[in-house]
Amino acid sequence: MTSSDKPENGSAASAGPTGVAAQDWAQAAADPQYRAAVVDLLGALAYGELAAFERLAEDAKLAPTLADKAELAKMASAEFHHFERLRNRLTEIGEEPTGAMEPFVAALDGFHRQTAPSDWLEGLVKAYVGDSIASDFYREVAARLDTDTRELVLAVLDDTGHAEFAVEKVRAAIDADPRVGGRLALWARRLMGEALSQSQRVVADRDALSTMLVGGVADGFDLAEVGRMFSRITEAHTKRMAALGLAA
Repeated sequence: MTSSDKPENGSAASAGPTGVAAQDWAQAAADPQYRAAVVDLLGALAYGELAAFERLAEDAKLAPTLADKAELAKMASAEFHHFERLRNRLTEIGEEPTGAMEPFVAALDGFHRQTAPSDWLEGLVKAYVGDSIASDFYREVAARLDTDTRELVLAVLDDTGHAEFAVEKVRAAIDADPRVGGRLALWARRLMGEALSQSQRVVADRDALSTMLVGGVADGFDLAEVGRMFSRITEAHTKRMAALGLAA
């Protein structure tokens, strides 16, 4: 997944870890509801990485040059390695990876169907903007996870190189034809709305995960913090749009 202009995790980042966030997996997983929430989280991430691999490989077909095609192939490979780490972790904790991913297939596939890019530039913006919104959300959640799970989640959210690549290519295209900027700005705003809606649907459909996020398990968000979290995600999106040379 891509990352850039990462939002700060508010009070969770400044106060230092407490509660579950200060425990390792063996301690935290003694709570069956917390364990179920983490399995959901890892399943969602794993399918997200697998889908990102497939999408980047498909987007490579739209690349205008062999160098661009090779760059996307390298990024796709990085996404697949992230998927493998998540799949292996699920196996390590006694969960069947396919079963953990299955509940998220319909929502994620639906998102990708609704936001299929029509050309090379739209594909780059989707990977940079759309994936980064999801990554920001998962980083916010990671601050409340046990130390072992948090380390893994943050590692698989590392930028695969798509951020810098996308900014360079999109800005060059806008410089060459300023009219491109208006079309891509509209596209990015659509992606923002769809990505946030998709994240909310995923959470709402999974009881353990939603309970964890609103404070019922571990050190979840209260409702006020949920609002601040989405404000931070929106602010980071605005910064990414500026980096691309687009109006938010």
